[in-house]
Amino acid sequence: MIRVLVNGALGRMGGEVCKKVFAEPDLELVGAVDIKEGTIALGEGVKVSTDLVAAIEATKPQVVVDFTRPDVVMGNLRKMLPLGVHAVVGTTGFKDADLEELDALARANNTSLLIAPNFALGAVVMMKLACEAAKYFPHVEIIEKHHDNKLDAPSGTAIITAQKIAEVRKAMHQGHPEERETMAGARGADFEGMKIHSVRLPGYVASQEVIFGGQGETLHISTDPVSRECYMPGVALGCRRIIDQVGLVYGLDKLL
Repeated sequence: MIRVLVNGALGRMGGEVCKKVFAEPDLELVGAVDIKEGTIALGEGVKVSTDLVAAIEATKPQVVVDFTRPDVVMGNLRKMLPLGVHAVVGTTGFKDADLEELDALARANNTSLLIAPNFALGAVVMMKLACEAAKYFPHVEIIEKHHDNKLDAPSGTAIITAQKIAEVRKAMHQGHPEERETMAGARGADFEGMKIHSVRLPGYVASQEVIFGGQGETLHISTDPVSRECYMPGVALGCRRIIDQVGLVYGLDKLL
């Protein structure tokens, strides 16, 4: 049994993670943490603590799953990793300097962390297919669509998709060389010449479409989850496999 504590347990994603961990025969939900106290109705009830360090010391998890907020996740990880636990992180918004710091911190404490911008298998396959298509269709734009409570834009999935595409295609200017925005932001964010557009509306979970343009044709590769349950197999896989790693693992594809 792998002992798991969930941080952000009373959030929508955290609640799904608690249910998944509780249901898996080889995972044990030993603790839960959130900014407010409560009880999760699983088994005889799981009490939710507000003190991350105290909860880790009391329950001694092997893995902490973090689905909190971009503005607090670095502080959480700076507390967790020195305690010798492994981390599975679904919170996004990391900068390159953050990733470097976390890799060094994990290695210094002989532990590991998985940071996955997206835990859905469909999203992982979508990125793989997009990288293959980019070899033949260098003109590409990304449209990501999330619920209106998401705090960061563009999404971590869109960023890592663009990064992976940039590895297989040269940076280039797309569109007319004299193109200009008559309204700031109309063409979206720019990454190595490709545009990223963010949509925030009620009703979406975490959809993404990668559109490639060629002479006389377009190619669309998309993923469109209908519920947060789609992330749970990836989270469970992360809990099982991160304990055999050291340092930072960025992206679920590295563990598949």
